[in-house]
Amino acid sequence: MPVEYFHVVFTLPAPVAAIAYHNKAVVYAMLFEAAAETLKTIAADKRHLGAEIGVTMVLHTWGQTLTHHPHVHCIVPGGGLSPACPGEPAGGDRWIACRQGFFLPVRVLSRLYRRLFLEKLKAAHRAGKLRFFGDLKHLADRSAFDAALAPLRSIEWLVYAKPPFAGPEQVLAYLARYTHRVAISNHRLLAIDDNHVIFSWRDYRDGARMKPMTLEAQEFIRRFLLHVLPDGFQRIRHYGFLANGHRRAKLAVIRRLLAAAAPPIVDNAEDLPEISAADASLCAISHAATSVARTILLSLRTEPSRAGPAADRSAPMALPLTVVQTSFGCPQSP
Repeated sequence: MPVEYFHVVFTLPAPVAAIAYHNKAVVYAMLFEAAAETLKTIAADKRHLGAEIGVTMVLHTWGQTLTHHPHVHCIVPGGGLSPACPGEPAGGDRWIACRQGFFLPVRVLSRLYRRLFLEKLKAAHRAGKLRFFGDLKHLADRSAFDAALAPLRSIEWLVYAKPPFAGPEQVLAYLARYTHRVAISNHRLLAIDDNHVIFSWRDYRDGARMKPMTLEAQEFIRRFLLHVLPDGFQRIRHYGFLANGHRRAKLAVIRRLLAAAAPPIVDNAEDLPEISAADASLCAISHAATSVARTILLSLRTEPSRAGPAADRSAPMALPLTVVQTSFGCPQSP
């Protein structure tokens, strides 16, 4: 659509991310729901936009060093459909645009998101949907859980808006790169040396400089597998006028209001672009990355760990081999 597109990110504080690690399906779904409800509620408020918006969300669970860092990236068109008025229950007869370069106030989003998420987390605990292990085992007790949540109600929850996309083409390019990426892209794998893996990471605390990081192979695989999602979990979701149930009808209305043509639809393989040599080379990179993963895993099965006895508890890695090979496959190549 010929409108601005905004990029909003919702994150989880470290104590909540720790709970999410043992309750991925429940807490990740909660993250989607709280973020979507926040955006739709504030956008519908006439003090801000007063419209029904559409949102595409993509879940990421990693940071630059492969640690557990759940967050959702939200791609939002800069405007929405007018709400229903008295005598016009259907609504949607006008397109209400955002102010240029500004979507919604981040501070307002953050406060509502915090409240909604903590309400959902508490309800899940009361319903017995959360499990706790190790250092968090005491949180199974209601009073201990409530005490752990108390300080989270007064800290700032990080919600930030990135600069608007340059246009629909940049949105498509972003989604093509990031919707199916895994925790680390192949080009960041620099070397494997004996029982170590070296990869590059961006240090945002040092001017976003790229730096190398060396990890024991077993620790690298442990971090990588932190980001394997539960079976069947949908990491890309759509809300508002982009929700699956009515997306086609509402987009047709919006295009009419904006006098925008529908995008062309590719009907057969002859209309698809040819694969360039550069695209084909990605498969070679993916194959090399798979070989690295296989080498790492085989080394774990044949050589003692240098990380000490504590790390050896997670040493059997034969089964995850398929997971790693799949994750480094061609469809995920950047």
